[in-house]
Amino acid sequence: MAEGVLGSEYDHADRSEIQTHVRNAEEEAKDEVWAGYRFVALADTQEEHGLKIIDLGAGHSSASETLCGRIISALKAEARLNENVGAGYIDRHWPHAFQGTGAWPLMSLRQSFLNGSLTRLIDPDTILRRQITEFVSKGEFGLASGTKDDGSYGRLWYAETVRPEEVAFESNVFLLTKVKAKELKSTTGVLPSPQPEPCLDPSLEPESESEPESDPEPTPGTAKTTLRLVGTVPPEIWNRLGTKVLPKLRFDDDISIGIEFSVSVGATFAKNMESELRQILNDLDLGDRVRLEKSSEGPDSDE
Repeated sequence: MAEGVLGSEYDHADRSEIQTHVRNAEEEAKDEVWAGYRFVALADTQEEHGLKIIDLGAGHSSASETLCGRIISALKAEARLNENVGAGYIDRHWPHAFQGTGAWPLMSLRQSFLNGSLTRLIDPDTILRRQITEFVSKGEFGLASGTKDDGSYGRLWYAETVRPEEVAFESNVFLLTKVKAKELKSTTGVLPSPQPEPCLDPSLEPESESEPESDPEPTPGTAKTTLRLVGTVPPEIWNRLGTKVLPKLRFDDDISIGIEFSVSVGATFAKNMESELRQILNDLDLGDRVRLEKSSEGPDSDE
């Protein structure tokens, strides 16, 4: 192979010269590519034409970085890209439209880091999810989800640990200012329950307490209601069901999920499919938890 197609019928010096030309051509091609990528255009509403142009300068392939790394370095130098974001930065750039409510939808917050309204992040979803959980645990911001008609929320986190999966970038999940979170926390704005009217006549208190017909009002967190989802799910939203519904159900350790799959195939393929399904269950360590049932119908039935 090293001798070439013609074997010994060529001059080794010629072969070395050709290899040199190939290497030079490769280097020239790399330099041409590096020279071609000189400008970076970013969407920026504050610029006259809506674009911010960054001149990278003359580049060379001999530099100890990649083209992508060179662009990232330039964006960082221009303060256009960051690997982190602080609570003070978000507080200073809180939108005027949400100052009255003190609640910034996470969908809008994430979009602000993508469209150039705020500094860009290398990995917005990962960074924001990590930072928000840290902000909430430190009491710098609050997190709420599930708006109600009375202005309260179904869930509220403030100065406590919050699971990363609760930080969903949806319109019904909100980042709260510290003032708003404290206000809701102090007034038990999460899961409010009606309280009995105070008794104005002290003489009536013993009698009302001794009445067996009056059950004490349940306090939040003591009474539990079981919710069960039942129905059929079309194939096109199977993945979305797992990413949207399951995180919402992880309020407590007391959760159970059952599945039921059903498919009809011809007898020719049934045996192979059965073997493959059993193998998949074993690979997932579900062989003892999920049973595989089969029944035969029609003229192909063995019964």
